[in-house]
Amino acid sequence: MADAVDFLARAVLIGTGATVVMDSWGWVRKRLLGMPPLDYALVGRWLGHLASGRLRHDRIAASPQVSGERVIGWAAHYLIGIGFAGVLLAVFGLDWVRHPSIAPALMVGIASVAAPFLVMQPAMGAGFAASRTPHPWAARLQSLLTHAVFGVGLYAVGWLVSLTNL
Repeated sequence: MADAVDFLARAVLIGTGATVVMDSWGWVRKRLLGMPPLDYALVGRWLGHLASGRLRHDRIAASPQVSGERVIGWAAHYLIGIGFAGVLLAVFGLDWVRHPSIAPALMVGIASVAAPFLVMQPAMGAGFAASRTPHPWAARLQSLLTHAVFGVGLYAVGWLVSLTNL
């Protein structure tokens, strides 16, 4: 039981922290490059429609709004980050937190780009791996870069957690 609580606590800390790092990257991109970050209200809208049985949209922005979509989207964003931190710990073990290394964190971070490429973008109307966007390769590169930053965040927060002996 203690191992399960330890696992969950570390997944929550690392996943939340890594998601904050990813969101900080989005803020920097917006300020320096003028590239707006993902509107998580649209993720909430998709999830809200998913709950009523609608999986796919031609353009999620054109679909009817869902009550609380911004809160739903942001909560999902952080829960997904926690989930991927859980994947990192499940695959590489709790010992990874005692001695974090960059390679496993980057592998999980970069692999996490499969979620938007294969599920969210097609379901929200952007096509497989952003194929229906105006500049698919630019969108793919930005997604890959953002998820690599998430991987760096997994490592950085894992390293901080290792220092605190939590």
